[in-house]
Amino acid sequence: MEKAAIFDEIYRGYLNEIANLDLTWTKDNLGLILEKGETIIPFYGTPYRISAQGIVDQQGDRPPHSICVILCKYLLLCPEKEPAGSDWVSYKEFKEGAPFFGGFLNNAEKPISRTFSGRLSDLRQASVELGGRPLETAISADLVLRFEALPKVPVLIVFNDQDDDFPAHCSLLFERRAEKYLDMECLAMVGWVLTDRLCRHFKP
Repeated sequence: MEKAAIFDEIYRGYLNEIANLDLTWTKDNLGLILEKGETIIPFYGTPYRISAQGIVDQQGDRPPHSICVILCKYLLLCPEKEPAGSDWVSYKEFKEGAPFFGGFLNNAEKPISRTFSGRLSDLRQASVELGGRPLETAISADLVLRFEALPKVPVLIVFNDQDDDFPAHCSLLFERRAEKYLDMECLAMVGWVLTDRLCRHFKP
């Protein structure tokens, strides 16, 4: 109960901050839709409605706390202009990511490696069904798929399956400028959400 109360306090605090935003300015910078006083943000293809009154999914329910935080931070950290840096980087390459890197590795990248080791076709199918799309890139891997986590924050899965010499290995990459749209904790949670959905969606 104490944890739930703290989460609710954080949630209400973010909503109070959002109530003071000029959303007509942020919508173009963040690729959002404004409708009837609400901001619509797609997160991994699912639209969420945000207003000073709350955050709801398509069923009118409040989403998990982690998603609420990500959506609020996306609005509140909106840069004044589109930042440079469209090259793909690993999480550990972000200067401020060090405190969260261990958790990111254990909760985002390693579970995909373990779950889909020897099951490349299953990962491809699960990814496509959850909105992943093949990407033409110079990156060499067995599978490279792009997900639109948020309109300005794509995520890349780079997966090499096990072979006679190496175990399966997964990397989640972000555009370098992603750190201008979200803080490091939120970027880590973006990866965790994707991993959780892929592993839950997969049915052996």
